Amino acid sequence: MSNVEPHPTEQRVCEADRSGPEPDTELLEPREVPLGGPRAMLVHRALPGRNRRMVGAWCFADVYGPADVSTGPGMQVPPHPHIGLQTVSWLVQGTVHHLDGLGSDQLVRPGQLNLMTAGNGIAHSERTPEQAPDLLQGAQLWVALPEHDREGPAHFEHHADLPGFSLPGAGVTVIMGELHGHRSPARTHTPLVGAEIVIEAGRTVTIPVQAAFEHGLLPLDAPVHAHGHRVVPGSLLYLGTGRDTVQFHAEERTHLLLIGGEPFTEDLVMWWNFVGRDHDDIVRARADWEDQREGDDRDSGLRFEPVRADHGTALPAPDLPNARLRPRPRHRDA
Repeated sequence: MSNVEPHPTEQRVCEADRSGPEPDTELLEPREVPLGGPRAMLVHRALPGRNRRMVGAWCFADVYGPADVSTGPGMQVPPHPHIGLQTVSWLVQGTVHHLDGLGSDQLVRPGQLNLMTAGNGIAHSERTPEQAPDLLQGAQLWVALPEHDREGPAHFEHHADLPGFSLPGAGVTVIMGELHGHRSPARTHTPLVGAEIVIEAGRTVTIPVQAAFEHGLLPLDAPVHAHGHRVVPGSLLYLGTGRDTVQFHAEERTHLLLIGGEPFTEDLVMWWNFVGRDHDDIVRARADWEDQREGDDRDSGLRFEPVRADHGTALPAPDLPNARLRPRPRHRDA
């Protein structure tokens, strides 16, 4: 799933080092975004938020479901482009069918990771397949690529067998990076972590983390209580650096995503499905996509190779704003 808003706003931008002191904890309330047309599935987007736009290199977080897809279209995101980021697809229930311009053709199921690295450019689609389970629930997140990797080749990987471990009252799956001595095989480009924690009802869980990282807690299906906050599904609790443990309590059985990483130290301009460094990066990417979408069908050498296995109409890029896009603080005072 990606950003299919027809009028993405200029606030989707980041500047790493020119903001004031950041709070130690901050609760980010999501906004509701329709994913597609008039019968669109709704998602809850906590990142980028109004006051905070990143947690480590994580720069986008959508939570969706459980949605009944048995009587409707479910997730239907037609071919669309990305630059400068990785997409991280994670499911609790259901299936999603991924196709991309590299020729990747992959179903993602609960407990499995689809990781797409856009680099200089890739196009993909994500759809609810035929005869899918009735319920769809999960999250998609984006990771910003650092300067030395952001114009590299596109890449796709699928991991059906990820490392995990148990804690009293919880099971942990390491999706990306390393946690408590367990490392995911997924490719990363900055120091970061992503993990799913399934907490049993009524349990309080303490998990060791890296003190140099900032972290975010993202419940998927039931509230958790953590560090003085009640965090409902789709909301994100930001936790600043300096902690070597994170603690949370669940009244009900809960799937929780833990994300984190070293604070990102590069300027970003983030608009629609593009993560660049300045306004001109975004303009070039948009023009390249529109040129190809409108009929350039050469067999090779395209920035965004067509998603040939998806026979739907590619998603047009929104109009750019009248003003130049510019970096803004990764956090601003509320």
